[in-house]
Amino acid sequence: MSTPLPLRLSAKASRTADSPINALIAAKLANPDLVNFAAGLVDEATLPVDEVAAITKRLFGESRRGQRALQYGTAIGLRELREALIAHLERLDGRHVGDLGLSADDVLVSTGSQQALYLIADVLLDPGDIVITANPSYFVFTGALQSMGARVLAVPMDDEGMDVDAVERLLEQLQAKGELARVKFVYCTSFFDNPTGLSLSTPRRRQLVEIVRRFSTSHRILILEDAAYRELGYDGAPLPSIKSFDAENQFTIITQTFSKPFAPGIKLGYTAMPPDLLDQVLRQKGSHDFGSSNVCQEIALETMTDGSYVRHLEVLKNEYRRKRDATLAALRANLTETAELHWTHPSGGIYVWLTLPKHVNTSREGRLFERCVKYGVLYVPGAYSFHPDAQGRTPNHHMRLCFGQVTFEEIAPGIERLAGAIKEEMA
Repeated sequence: MSTPLPLRLSAKASRTADSPINALIAAKLANPDLVNFAAGLVDEATLPVDEVAAITKRLFGESRRGQRALQYGTAIGLRELREALIAHLERLDGRHVGDLGLSADDVLVSTGSQQALYLIADVLLDPGDIVITANPSYFVFTGALQSMGARVLAVPMDDEGMDVDAVERLLEQLQAKGELARVKFVYCTSFFDNPTGLSLSTPRRRQLVEIVRRFSTSHRILILEDAAYRELGYDGAPLPSIKSFDAENQFTIITQTFSKPFAPGIKLGYTAMPPDLLDQVLRQKGSHDFGSSNVCQEIALETMTDGSYVRHLEVLKNEYRRKRDATLAALRANLTETAELHWTHPSGGIYVWLTLPKHVNTSREGRLFERCVKYGVLYVPGAYSFHPDAQGRTPNHHMRLCFGQVTFEEIAPGIERLAGAIKEEMA
């Protein structure tokens, strides 16, 4: 059989790298006994099987509604669901109806929030355009940005989240170089972020909106607020969304999901955005899928109206709080926090970010990673979440731990294995 001629791929395809998470999943499959702190998945044991079984029985017990669920829908999504989602967003921000400057016509239902993120970037970006984000940040989306040819410029973050003063300084530098017109949006995971578990503080939320408004001279610079983990808060008062500081609905986009607070198999996200952006996103979405699954939207609507969403969320929060506490307790029991070795103490979400002395290499190619696999524990190398600096360097002494899918019983022995490998590497 002759060797086939090479394919002529697009420039975009050549810019799209394989997600590093695939190699981590393959490592887990090769050794089912690994304690997997790498996969950012939800707790399978808490998935709402009984609730969804009851909902689907009701849904298909009504002939007319069952027919609607099995028919094509609209690109923007089921109107009743979008109305319920607007009311939900208002409750989360503690606002009265309409105070957010939004209506159901400003909300898009997507096939997971990842689709919405991708479509927004696809509509806004040309090769060479600039997106500002934090270091570290959600590497799956920033990988998609790079495949579109975007220049991803990163600013530092601390315990209060993205350094918005650094965003302002960066915009000033770009303005001085005549590149401000290429800046399209600031990407911010605002609640219990992936990978650190940290949240943007309330003063910084307000300040970030003020900054993009001030630098929007020839065009609007937007804030894309990824709030996937917003509802998984365990301690303290709830934070307002960045969106809540943009009552005119001009400068901000907020995207949320059913995956983390309910069930990823529903595969639905929802996004509120300025109407002129929504028009363009809908054109692209219509070319993608003619609209997200009507069956899934009907199930999601039922969860919002029959109370099962709220009830299940409380179950999730209690279980994840328990796992978070067990993870932090196991770290304290096995490692000593110092200026060089420390970890985040998140008040929500499913991630803990561990920082080691700079001489300890946590990369996929490093000895520590191989040692951990040998000991039966897996983590995400922190370098995946960083953007290179001006010299092309990324830090190699961090790791992301996710306690989402790990069983409660696995946490203590898993952290003990991890700590043992770390101590050996440090020695």
